[in-house]
Amino acid sequence: MKGTNLYHEIPSGDAETFHVVVDIPKGCSNKFEYDEEGGYFTLDRVLHSQMFYPFDYGFIPQTHSDDGDAIDVCLLVTYPTFSGCVVKARTIGMLKTADEKGGDNKILAVPVSKVDPRFDEVKSVDDLPKHVREELLIHFKEIKKLEKAKYDKVVINGFGSVEEAKAEINRAIAAYQGRR
Repeated sequence: MKGTNLYHEIPSGDAETFHVVVDIPKGCSNKFEYDEEGGYFTLDRVLHSQMFYPFDYGFIPQTHSDDGDAIDVCLLVTYPTFSGCVVKARTIGMLKTADEKGGDNKILAVPVSKVDPRFDEVKSVDDLPKHVREELLIHFKEIKKLEKAKYDKVVINGFGSVEEAKAEINRAIAAYQGRR
């Protein structure tokens, strides 16, 4: 029996509200990745340092970003979910990053009100506490500190607005549709 392919069969939604498929639950140190064609999760690696993900990390299905994969999402959640969980979300901005593979922007998102009303007042990255913003900025650089071949190639270029994030989502949806 073949299961649902979370990348190809779950609708993305749109730039206003979209689905996030969780790869890595908040608090985890395992780097799980979804095989977009095979339809299964793999353990890509265990983080090389004593860090963990301070958010659920996943992707928007039926999108294609500059790095060749679905667009990445940092989903701020109250409690961790699980790999494969599908969460309806909305963007609050974007983290502009690049790594050894090139541009690798991350959509910053929160669950919609029906899923978790605790984030209703968070409309943009500017609504987050300063410390949380700083954690987001350093996470993707420092997570690769002990991966010598990757660390020096990671570039963090600050935050993008909600409008920039929505434009990035729309580009990624169009790129996926152009590949099909």
